[in-house]
Amino acid sequence: MLYNLLFPFAENFPLFNLFRYLTFRSGGAIMTALLISFVFGPCIIRWLRRKQQEGQPIRDDGPESHLLTKKGTPTMGGVMILLAVGISTLLWADLTNPYVWIVLFVTMSYGMIGFFDDFLKVTRRNSKGLPGKLKLVAQFSIALAAGYWIQSVAPVEDATRLSVPFFKDFFPDLGMFYLPFVMLVMVGASNAVNLTDGLDGLAIVPIMIAMACFALIAYLAGNAVFATYLQIHAVPGSGELAVLCAAFIGAGLGFLWFNAPPAMVFMGDTGSLAAGGAIGTVSVIAKHELVLGIIGGLFVLEAVSVIVQVASFKLTGKRVFKMAPIHHHFEKMGWAEPTVVIRFWIIATILALVGLSTLKLR
Repeated sequence: MLYNLLFPFAENFPLFNLFRYLTFRSGGAIMTALLISFVFGPCIIRWLRRKQQEGQPIRDDGPESHLLTKKGTPTMGGVMILLAVGISTLLWADLTNPYVWIVLFVTMSYGMIGFFDDFLKVTRRNSKGLPGKLKLVAQFSIALAAGYWIQSVAPVEDATRLSVPFFKDFFPDLGMFYLPFVMLVMVGASNAVNLTDGLDGLAIVPIMIAMACFALIAYLAGNAVFATYLQIHAVPGSGELAVLCAAFIGAGLGFLWFNAPPAMVFMGDTGSLAAGGAIGTVSVIAKHELVLGIIGGLFVLEAVSVIVQVASFKLTGKRVFKMAPIHHHFEKMGWAEPTVVIRFWIIATILALVGLSTLKLR
């Protein structure tokens, strides 16, 4: 909004020329989102405590310590993240850019699904919220609409092409299979982040790491000079998503202030589904869907651990892990919660660096 309102007057007011730079507006988005989180965070937490009273229901089959340390902690803290991201993006992004609206659409829509899921958990005093099939139908429907929207905006010759890491001249055309692939990326990323959100601070830092990586990737892909130099797929207009990713970083830092152990509030599905959906959508627009599997490798690991656990139990009657997702497995092994969280942060950082290396190793 500020860009659209003030930049046209740059000739008369040179200071407004700053708004042409994505780096300046991304910095503004970070600080705005952080400020919103700090100002409204305590109010939102108090409101959630009043409404939820007993807080988020804790799984009876989970680590025993959770029944003592996490009981009474409110959930739906993702509302804070969505508020900060929404306002910051609307203030600092170029609102004529359709990619911004696509990512906001997915983010807020998935956030609403998560909100209803959290609401049912709290009101029913049960760790199960929306039926899994209904949740997936809603997620895939939103991803389908977003996929069509992206295809309508992208250049015709690139609309269904897939960029493959480490190969500079290999852009296979998926044709009719591209849309199902896009839907799978968005829904998969959303649910993988959701599965990771199980310990204080565990999910939000990897989310910020992934957003920082894709802010850089979107910026480079949107710049013809940098894209040509790095020999990556150029996506005109995608650079504006750096502002939205930056807003997520600021909102994440603000949320971490309240989510650091011992957490004052949980993100809930409201935040995790929305953040995962946003990461997946940005990766699709920037044509780095496969790189998401590396940068978001921690999320993939968490999701795969659940798939393996369920498949093993159904096929053999035995469990591979003491508990899934895998972060609970390490808790059951005796690792302290902060140990699990910090080591997973380290893993997320290493994988992010490996993912970014694909920009040059071609």
